[in-house]
Amino acid sequence: MTAPVMILGSGLAAYNVAREFRKLDKTTPLTIISRDHAGFYSKPMLSNALSGNKSPEQLLMKSAEKMAEELSATILPHSKVLAIHVHNQEVLLGDDVRLPYRDLVLALGADPIRLPMLGDGASDVLSVNDLDDFAHFNRRLANAKTVVILGAGLIGCEFANDLLSRDITPIVIDSASWPLPRLLPQVAGDFLAQKLSAAGVQFHWGVTAKAVDAEGAGFSVKLSNGMTLQADLVLSAVGLRSRTELAAAAGLHISRGVVVDRHLQTSQAHIYAVGDCAEVAGWILPFVMPIMHQAKALAATLAGTTTALKYPAMPVMVKTPACPTVVAPPAIGSVGEWHVETSENGILAKFITDDGAMAGFALLGSATAQRQALTPDLPVVLA
Repeated sequence: MTAPVMILGSGLAAYNVAREFRKLDKTTPLTIISRDHAGFYSKPMLSNALSGNKSPEQLLMKSAEKMAEELSATILPHSKVLAIHVHNQEVLLGDDVRLPYRDLVLALGADPIRLPMLGDGASDVLSVNDLDDFAHFNRRLANAKTVVILGAGLIGCEFANDLLSRDITPIVIDSASWPLPRLLPQVAGDFLAQKLSAAGVQFHWGVTAKAVDAEGAGFSVKLSNGMTLQADLVLSAVGLRSRTELAAAAGLHISRGVVVDRHLQTSQAHIYAVGDCAEVAGWILPFVMPIMHQAKALAATLAGTTTALKYPAMPVMVKTPACPTVVAPPAIGSVGEWHVETSENGILAKFITDDGAMAGFALLGSATAQRQALTPDLPVVLA
């Protein structure tokens, strides 16, 4: 029997690779192994599900059984891969089950970063990284009126805006001085903070959480400036770290993620990586559009047509309805400065390099209407 193309993971990256592969190859066996229920849902929808009044059950678009039928695939939910045996081209599951692969795709995702904190409530700090996490978070919100959010990055701001739809007060803390500090110049960040504040979000800048203690049915959060906040729940949104342990144990090259070349191949033949766990040319891009481009390129390679990954300009829409925001940050190391045009209803910021080219932009409020016109002037991310 022909060994299958095997995908480890069942998130957006995994299922998009599977779908694109099946468009090109209808017959090669396909196996998907997932540590959870393996149902299909869109992870980006988790951070605006409350305003859409979506329950966890409604967010689940298709069951593992339905996906197996659609993809003509064998799907193994609730299955943990213990090891990858690169020389035998097999993976090891529990009970010494060994499954061979023709090609192996690592779509393992990323784990929430957990900051070290003191206090007897630190272990009860929540994070939302998958559908099961969201279901737990949603249950805990039933009687909540106040949620402290650790981190004012993209996910923290999106959840803060979303909580407002439940009449819950979000209190966001960050060591930076404005939201989305890695994506926005300060004047744009200040504009975003102003709009979110006007909608009901509270911010504390230049501080970190030192301790979380249980207090009655809620929590007290002690900040680095000595201030204490009271909250019904505490949500951590300080970032993600690629899941690399399995790849590292197999001897694959690891940096911030699983290092792959332009064909998404790891340092080992017949093993590839995509999505939040993959590091391509120094980039880890945990957004939908990069995943779609990865899936199409890798599917073509797996189907017999070796295809190099290319990234066009890929602006990111931030799901903050209180202040519509689109960002296309300049590449790390870009030399230049932000040129900002402000109005009462919007911010248009362009990152202009020393040679006069636009290397990125940030559009807020009414300026988001210029996204389509400006995007063609952006440089490609990966040619």
